Amino acid sequence: MYQALMIVHVLIALAIVGLVMLQQGRGADAGAGFGGASNSVFGARGASSFLSRSTAILATVFFATSLSLAYLASKPDNKTQDIMDVSETLEPGKRDLPPIAVEPPAAVKDDIPATNPPAQPGGNK
Repeated sequence: MYQALMIVHVLIALAIVGLVMLQQGRGADAGAGFGGASNSVFGARGASSFLSRSTAILATVFFATSLSLAYLASKPDNKTQDIMDVSETLEPGKRDLPPIAVEPPAAVKDDIPATNPPAQPGGNK
């Protein structure tokens, strides 16, 4: 369900981009008032063009799919284990690499050099 809705969402987004790119700017209809041709659905003084109505409908559907995707993503049913979170342990016979040898821990290196203990005062007599 989530994947299908995501595909529809992307297709709607691409359709909106295409429709917006096909539309003329606001200044292009200025000549229609002086006898020029107009692209609107209801004549020169119509409400809006077919492309702008289609864009508005697709924008509404895009908004609805966005909300639906957000709702589905927040449900705990969709939160499956990620393949990167689970470490798969294979039997030694099924591994394609040799086993890893365990190395001893490295010696701790200090910034302070080691010193000899101080000599005993008085010495042995």
